[in-house]
Amino acid sequence: TIKNKYNIKSKYILLGVATSWTEKKGFNDYITLSSSLPKEYTIILVGLTIKQLKNLPKSIIGIPRTENIQELVKLYSAADIVLNLSVEETFGLTTVEGFACGTPGIVYNCTASPELITKETGLVVEKNNITALKNAIFEIISNGKNHYSSACRERAVNHYNKEDRYNEYIQLYNEILNRK
Repeated sequence: TIKNKYNIKSKYILLGVATSWTEKKGFNDYITLSSSLPKEYTIILVGLTIKQLKNLPKSIIGIPRTENIQELVKLYSAADIVLNLSVEETFGLTTVEGFACGTPGIVYNCTASPELITKETGLVVEKNNITALKNAIFEIISNGKNHYSSACRERAVNHYNKEDRYNEYIQLYNEILNRK
């Protein structure tokens, strides 16, 4: 399991995933957050460069970018919360990937991310507000991941199934073409 692999058997996992980690993806907020969380929590960041891995605080587990879907599914499923601390997001795929694995999310109240979250699937906090972020983490942990899991899966399946979305696009294109 992920907890055995990283020797974090009794810890809550807060997961962040990005193709590339920058300040806009919230990288600095993960660093700040890591130094202020109780020892029962660990942050795992996926998608880091070699340089970022070398400079990471010991309180964060860093993983290089991976295309291994099975490994990502294991990480999303093992996590207690998926954090998406991005301040510029066109969609927020990592949040939805977490939902697909039954994992609730916490996002910043900016760009597209808040549209993904319902009260049944996670929480929205003001950007860069580490205190509010910690309170949201504690609230979700207090409720327990199982409190959110069914709603997360349901939201992923009902709103983000790619075949359904493709069919909606085709239907829209056909409607536009038929207007002429």
